[in-house]
Amino acid sequence: MILDRRALLLGGAAFGALPRLARAQAQQTIRLGIITDMSGAFADLSGPNAVLAVRQAVQDAASLGLKVEVVAADHQNKPDIAVNIARQWFDREGVDALVDVPASSAALAVNAVVREKNKVFLASAPGTSELTGAQCSPNTVQWTYDTWMLANSTARAMVREGGDSWFFVTADYAFGHSMEVEGGKIIGAEGGKVLGSARFPFPGTTDFSAFLLRAQASKAKVIGLAFGGTDMANAVKQATEFGLQKRGQRLAALILFISEVHSMGLETAKGLVCSTSYYWDTNDRTRALTQRMKQNFGAPPATMVQAGCYGVVLHYLKAAAAMGTAAAKASGADAVARMKALPTDDDAFGPGRIRADGRKLHPAYLVEVKSPAESRGPWDYYKVLRTVPGDQAFRPMAEGGCPLV
Repeated sequence: MILDRRALLLGGAAFGALPRLARAQAQQTIRLGIITDMSGAFADLSGPNAVLAVRQAVQDAASLGLKVEVVAADHQNKPDIAVNIARQWFDREGVDALVDVPASSAALAVNAVVREKNKVFLASAPGTSELTGAQCSPNTVQWTYDTWMLANSTARAMVREGGDSWFFVTADYAFGHSMEVEGGKIIGAEGGKVLGSARFPFPGTTDFSAFLLRAQASKAKVIGLAFGGTDMANAVKQATEFGLQKRGQRLAALILFISEVHSMGLETAKGLVCSTSYYWDTNDRTRALTQRMKQNFGAPPATMVQAGCYGVVLHYLKAAAAMGTAAAKASGADAVARMKALPTDDDAFGPGRIRADGRKLHPAYLVEVKSPAESRGPWDYYKVLRTVPGDQAFRPMAEGGCPLV
């Protein structure tokens, strides 16, 4: 069920006026609130299909015997709207856990509200490593990826393969800044150099020519693209038109989603190197999940964010079932503690665990986009170059500065 802001206000008033029996039933129901981007830059990598992934998780958790309701809203990637939605859901709608929340600035704002209200934040889309660093919370699990993991897997590998000089083209917002900083540290640690960077306004930039020309003029061996969403497709298309890769400069997408590759087409995206924590064609379990999503909802193969929504919700529901609905609803911190105590296992990510700082550990894959000739058909887009174990893919817990550790 997709709600706009007006519907949220009406729904909140209705919940407060529920008869006693209805309120009692609501107290026995786990309510999940998905805050996502329904029509903006992150709609394809998260958005409506993230809602479908959550619904799939609820279906797959049916044997647990829980009553679960799902609501969703579009925050337009704005922190103030995300916070308003979260507060209304907590105060009036009886929501127990927030899911997804694209845009790191919005996620950090929501993170504080969740802790204040002692609810649960199941973060899949936000990439800022601050969620498991200085702003870690006993109420938050960061499931899918983060800036450190992406920079570690991609930048380290490319420097070791000879790409020892970099120029960053960066989105001028929290996630882009974090990606550039994390990438720069790893490039320096590996003996490489960052020759410069160009930051573009976000959102609203569609012409990347000036920033790409600065990158070209730097003569860096690698141009690091520190942004995602529809901006990635536009920038790569323009870079291809300029012939940057033909001049010996390699493009490294520090974050890339399969939905963006689909939008660009293999002829444009071929050769791009990136890291991901999920690819639909990795093994029999990921393929089975993809088939269920297609049969149940007509959904295309999931991005890693959408798969993360599936995995984190399924694990939360397992924890809620283990401790009982009443206890899970009473304390978000206790629910997250139970999530950390239980080993994780799902069809998207396989076995793993959640650390004390809220960081979910699973393998990361360094992948390269196939050429049209290498692809066997629709959505067969990646070849896996390297698999990084979970305990190596993510930042060591002692280095994050999380007060919980």
